[in-house]
Amino acid sequence: MHHFHYSQGGLFVEDVSLQSLAEKHGTPLYVYSKGTITSHFTRLDAALSGLDHLICYAVKANSNLAVLATIARLGGGFDIVSGGELYRVIKAGGDPRKCTFAGVGKTREEIAYALDQGIYCINAESEAELRHINQIAGELGKKAPVAVRVNPNVDAKTHAKITTGKSENKFGVDFENILDVYARAAAECQHLELRGLQMHIGSQLTSVEPFVEAVRKVVPLVQEVKARHGIQFFSIGGGIGINYRQSLDSGPESWWQENENLHPLTIQAYADAVTPLLQPLGLRILCEPGRFMVGNAGALITRVLYEKRGAAKIFKIVDAGMNDLIRPTLYEGWHQIVPLKQPATGEVEKADIVGPICETGDFLAQNRELPPVQAGDYLAVLSAGAYGFTMASNYNTRPMPAEVLVDGAKATVVRERQTLDDVLKGERVE
Repeated sequence: MHHFHYSQGGLFVEDVSLQSLAEKHGTPLYVYSKGTITSHFTRLDAALSGLDHLICYAVKANSNLAVLATIARLGGGFDIVSGGELYRVIKAGGDPRKCTFAGVGKTREEIAYALDQGIYCINAESEAELRHINQIAGELGKKAPVAVRVNPNVDAKTHAKITTGKSENKFGVDFENILDVYARAAAECQHLELRGLQMHIGSQLTSVEPFVEAVRKVVPLVQEVKARHGIQFFSIGGGIGINYRQSLDSGPESWWQENENLHPLTIQAYADAVTPLLQPLGLRILCEPGRFMVGNAGALITRVLYEKRGAAKIFKIVDAGMNDLIRPTLYEGWHQIVPLKQPATGEVEKADIVGPICETGDFLAQNRELPPVQAGDYLAVLSAGAYGFTMASNYNTRPMPAEVLVDGAKATVVRERQTLDDVLKGERVE
């Protein structure tokens, strides 16, 4: 679901022309729809109403302070993977008591910071980490709330680089060892509070079956851990996928009715499948969506610099590169790319949309059919709200793009474009 649509001959986000934003703020430019983020949160929250639940947004998907503040005001919690992300959440008005801290390599400083801020739970991914948390908590005179992440060895059937729930992945503790790990922690780690159990099987799942398989497998384990250690919650992770092929001809509400058949995993199907399995646990259920919350809420706006027609291909060279959006290069990620001016005809041509980075892998799309565009025209790379700016870099000494949040007819710059002085800040000539 999204709030991007053609109107008056141009592409709009909510009530704002993207052409006007590009001309005012320059490109590359990230633009986000507050209405889309809000709608996704409230729809998921309502779908899970049959459970005592907390939605913990995965900050790594999009960590802009304005995005985090939007979710905090809706009552959401946060799933963080670094001390820096916790710092962001607090700066945005989020509540540390609604935060869970994941990740396999937390440092002493990060763990101490999380405990000092009163975090809801630290999700440990190894027994060694549990013992490290226990030591730090003892030194601080605190009781550390922890959960162990179980690796259920379930194939999420997603991209190899974003699967997390198989035994060969680096995440979590093997399913067969969980009860022993909890038993040793209870007996030997007096500075730990065993508060929950967590799992996560991967990202961009487009079918409900892997979720059901994982929950069915882990629920008996959760029941046993609850009986032995009195845990309070079970986190089922995130991973809900989005539709990267969007309709731009209808409003957001009609989009839900007309286009859900394009994407087999809907929020209601997800909730209907997992709720009956989770209700008997009598535990608080945590859900950690990231991409679902913000992916379709964002677009990367770029300008065509040149056209190059070679013997083998047509290249549309744009001013956004793999440093601005690395998903196509890193994950073979597919993004719908459309002109900001509504095409007058159905004419298309096949081209590669490539950036200015000095790498062969610097492309946004290959062999893509799109309406003819010329130098000076603008394109929108859709569904770029997740793992776009957060994975951007200054490679080739390129300043980071600006970010704009649109709320109805209001457009606010929520991150200024970097200058070259910003990029070089902190460097010294010997």
